[in-house]
Amino acid sequence: MSHYLALGIEYNGAGFCGSQSQPKQRTVQNELEKAISQVAADQVRIEFSSRTDRGVHATSQVIGFESDSCRENYNWRQGINAYLPDDIAVHTLVTVASNFDVRRSSHWRRYLYVFGECDHIPAIGRNFATWIAPGLNVEAMNSQAQSLVGEHDFTSFRGTNCQSKSPRRCVHSLSVHRMGDYVIVDIIANAFLLRMVRNIAGALLDIGRGIALDMNTLLSYRDRTRAPKTAPPMGLYLVQVCYREYPELSRLRIPRILGSECRLQEWESDEFVNVREFIEPRETLVE
Repeated sequence: MSHYLALGIEYNGAGFCGSQSQPKQRTVQNELEKAISQVAADQVRIEFSSRTDRGVHATSQVIGFESDSCRENYNWRQGINAYLPDDIAVHTLVTVASNFDVRRSSHWRRYLYVFGECDHIPAIGRNFATWIAPGLNVEAMNSQAQSLVGEHDFTSFRGTNCQSKSPRRCVHSLSVHRMGDYVIVDIIANAFLLRMVRNIAGALLDIGRGIALDMNTLLSYRDRTRAPKTAPPMGLYLVQVCYREYPELSRLRIPRILGSECRLQEWESDEFVNVREFIEPRETLVE
């Protein structure tokens, strides 16, 4: 009898060539499948809610898999963690319905991009934020960010090798705020184009540094070559994937680098469910 399980996981992306399996490369998928297969005593294949690039982190990535092995959920989680390397951990495991699709069943995804302001690149924590000189104009960044909320053609913020059939996406929420030495870009959308968040973060960084840019104008160009450069991967975190039926999987998990005092807007699981969807083949949902 098959059992259908979903895992909430976190990983430090610095040591991986992305989430998706690649030949002769260390990836999150390869490590997870090895660990889960050990516990299941059978070969297991997993699916991701959202793929992440080399160097990108996740605090609340969700994966799904099917297995004929019968285990208590606690034993599944403890066993998998025992076989995982130190830079991946399972924090949540739930039994799901047989028709659960880890990607298509999700309603929206949330990313944070973290800039750290410092007069030097720190030796400790250097891979957990994008470090820049102090003085960003957060008010200007947040004001311009509002132009991207809603449904738009995001060609100007689309990665060069993006395989998505449509450049249109719906951004439900986008804000920029300061928390101590950190400036955080907080974005929610139904789905994202290749490197869309990092490209948006790169444009907002230029705005924060005082470069005269207008987001509406950048959108209207529909030309990636006329937009600012891509922000580095180490500042990006997948922090929430929302499933109305599974609140345990939908919890917002804030990166520990931001500290216990960090507070972000909490959204209900059905907050944006009536918005048009752009769900495409699995290979196109990449950040």
